[in-house]
Amino acid sequence: MESPEDLCFPEEGCDSSIVLEKQVFGSQVSESHVQLACSLHYCAFPLNGNELCILDTTDDPEHQPLHLIGHHHSITAVAFGSKVSPLLICSASSDYVIVWDLDACMKKVLEGLMPQGVVIGTLLGMVLYVRFSPDDQTVAVCAGNRIYMLNAKDEAILAELEGHLAPVTAAEFCTWEKNILISVSEDRSFKVWDYCTGLLIYQSAVITAFPLLSLFIDDENKQIITGCADGQLWIFSLSRGHQYRCVVHINVQKEREKFYNKIGKSEHLDQIQNSSKAYTSNDLRYEETVESSFPVLQIEHCDKSANLEDEVPSFSYANARCLWIGSSTGLFIINMANFELEAILHFRDFSALSIQSAGSCAIMKKAVSGKVCCVLTSMFENRIALLEVNVAALLRSQQNELHLSGKEKRLSVIARCSLLPTSPLCLKKEKNILGNRKDIKSSVKDQPLVFHNKIKSSGYTSAPQMTMFSPKMNTKPKSSVPKGKKSNKRRNEEYPLPKSPPTKFERQVTVADKSTSVCCIQYSGDGELLACGLADKTLLAFKSNLTGTPTVYSGHDGAVNSVGWSLDNHWLVSSSEDRTLRIWSVSSAEPALCLGKELFHKPIRSAQFYYIDTFILLSCGAEFYLLRYYLDTSKDEFKRVRLLAVSSVKLTISS
Repeated sequence: MESPEDLCFPEEGCDSSIVLEKQVFGSQVSESHVQLACSLHYCAFPLNGNELCILDTTDDPEHQPLHLIGHHHSITAVAFGSKVSPLLICSASSDYVIVWDLDACMKKVLEGLMPQGVVIGTLLGMVLYVRFSPDDQTVAVCAGNRIYMLNAKDEAILAELEGHLAPVTAAEFCTWEKNILISVSEDRSFKVWDYCTGLLIYQSAVITAFPLLSLFIDDENKQIITGCADGQLWIFSLSRGHQYRCVVHINVQKEREKFYNKIGKSEHLDQIQNSSKAYTSNDLRYEETVESSFPVLQIEHCDKSANLEDEVPSFSYANARCLWIGSSTGLFIINMANFELEAILHFRDFSALSIQSAGSCAIMKKAVSGKVCCVLTSMFENRIALLEVNVAALLRSQQNELHLSGKEKRLSVIARCSLLPTSPLCLKKEKNILGNRKDIKSSVKDQPLVFHNKIKSSGYTSAPQMTMFSPKMNTKPKSSVPKGKKSNKRRNEEYPLPKSPPTKFERQVTVADKSTSVCCIQYSGDGELLACGLADKTLLAFKSNLTGTPTVYSGHDGAVNSVGWSLDNHWLVSSSEDRTLRIWSVSSAEPALCLGKELFHKPIRSAQFYYIDTFILLSCGAEFYLLRYYLDTSKDEFKRVRLLAVSSVKLTISS
């Protein structure tokens, strides 16, 4: 029998600029559908059933895999501790739950001794998931439809949580709420527990028709994200007062189709689906089920490198929070600002990878030198692979495809009024051009009129008709401008064709103290003011010549996506990533109207006044909204203007 070291071979022919297969291990049994683990410098996975393998992910050739033996039955769940020192590892099988001290185990190996762990649980049943508490003092063990809270240092059951009707597939500790644990199960619901007292705080209804397989807690937004077996993501709020309501529902399969349509590779998606269906001819029905279900195996934070915005300038929302979504077919990066896919790494796109269809996966939380490690187990073969993914290279390659596909179309807008006299585009025409135009004569010479009295339809033979009313000819129109005053109206003049476009800028201003992105700009109708929305949640209004101090409008909780002016230039409308719409009076920094998150389920990408300021037209996700509103302007300007009436018409664009 070959040893795991003998079965390990290097990657060949893979595009190492994006993904590199660093090592591959062969196992005596299948390790599919087990919990794997990744830390900052190590990854852990079961090997040959009851053997725990710890692999150093650094490129040091002296670091050999560490093999820990202590289980009699096959290992089904592995997890690293929350602290770096000492780094603890928990492995679980149907016979034992063991906690290992990695530093102590390595020291034992160097001394030629057999490493030993601490048994904290015995004969708990089929364990699907384990997780350390933030202080590494407690371990949550999901065995069957129960959750056992075990002491991480001794064999003692601290609490036993019962309530799920099917096997518990994942459990996570809440970091900002003490003693709170969230669990998901194959019964298609999630539950919130106080694990110290064993009380059930909240239980959800049935969320979906498919089992819930993965769970992630977003500490920044205080939300939980769970993935199910058919590629659906469900996001629920954990903030107090929100009653654990559903915030967003994402279909990863549909987002994948939108992504490939956007980059012009829809036929590539068909090839992936067809090849996966023909992967195993002996078990065709089972393979089709795997492809159609599209299980979400892992959800993890995507750590973008600090210089990602410089490496990938076209990356939308470069500072936005992103997540890794691990599935049986590949890895996906989803942007939490717009809930759209930013990059896709399909295993089948890299023919040299040993694993084309994954049964389990684990992804590193933090990137090291812009690269993250991912450990996979094969769904149909007895293989485990360690991949290294270059995040910036992956995003850069697919953003380049987006530009080359020609799918990005630009919008041409006709100006509503003429240019300002101070605008650099208002250049005086040269005298010789005007002089030449005056001297130009018509090349068509006048021809004499010919009357034919034999043509009845000409009307020349008919009797003349008496004209009742005849218009006054050669009369000058009355000017509406009083005498002694000149008209302020500016005429549109053609830009001289021989002149090149302007290349020198007149003035440059800094919009913020620290580096921030300008998301949108818009001139007022008369061209006197310029409004710009920033990524730091503020809205600024400058004079068009960029002099003086701008007016600051603050109130949004996210980046300002769009800004628009009313027809009379007295009002501003703005939309933001916080899923709100606000109307501002130009003379006041307080919003006159705010439409909140309860009306819009996704960020508003574009908003504008429409049809002589009678409506507000906006886009939200795949939907258009036409809002009819009325603002009471008779009140004191220092008081907030109340919304008297709002009605909306919604149009959904199907993908």
